[in-house]
Amino acid sequence: MNNLVIYCITNIPSEKLENLNVKLVGVGAKSFNKKYISCNNGDNINDKEKHYSELTFHYWFWKNNLKDFSDNTWVGFCQKRRFWLKSRNENIEGNLKEIILQNLPEDWNSYESIICEPIKLGTKFMKLIKRGWRNLLKNPTIIFNLNKISIKTHFDMHHGHGVIDKAIDLMDKKDRDEFRNYVNTKSYYNPHIMFISKKKIMDRWFNDVFKWLFECEKIFGFDELKGYDQTRLYAYLAERYLSFWFKKYTKTIEWPWLFRNID
Repeated sequence: MNNLVIYCITNIPSEKLENLNVKLVGVGAKSFNKKYISCNNGDNINDKEKHYSELTFHYWFWKNNLKDFSDNTWVGFCQKRRFWLKSRNENIEGNLKEIILQNLPEDWNSYESIICEPIKLGTKFMKLIKRGWRNLLKNPTIIFNLNKISIKTHFDMHHGHGVIDKAIDLMDKKDRDEFRNYVNTKSYYNPHIMFISKKKIMDRWFNDVFKWLFECEKIFGFDELKGYDQTRLYAYLAERYLSFWFKKYTKTIEWPWLFRNID
């Protein structure tokens, strides 16, 4: 018996997604048919989807559905353009249905969670001057290693200078100092808020991340979050925290994933 369930979250209906062997979830303002799970009922944050993105479903799943799963079932999340690969040696140009994850790999036997293989951070000189000049003034040595900037510098440049520092100030003390050090010293992170784990770990993660994000709402709110860089601020914060949290609290393995434009 395959003890793996993967949910694919999308904000637009897609026949191509409907042909894949995943459970489909529709979020956002579009209308979805009965093939898609809706998260606008029960305990939900559907009205915050614009700012929480796929976390809208994560919250709904946590509050309304997670309790129904057995302790031994692996549950995971992917997105409309980002998918787990079934192995490390897949032909990424192959048929999507044939190369995405559907069964539990043997590699996972000794692990508690799966997160995406990381992306490395870097920037160009002119972008650093335009967006990261305050970081550069504080630490001029950044200019000598543009291919290896920290999570904090990257976040300051793209999502608002000082935003991640203010958010970390609101974090529970069990993680606050360690996470601050993490974003200041790491030049990569595991992206897309995609992970796979079992019930108990998933419950702990959701409890920690949503507790933090709801505190962040008190200072960042929603009305001032404009444009691509800030509208989905709470998703961006969770994405960085995920890398740290799963490595601190679980025995995790990084797994290959694929970007495939299916629009």
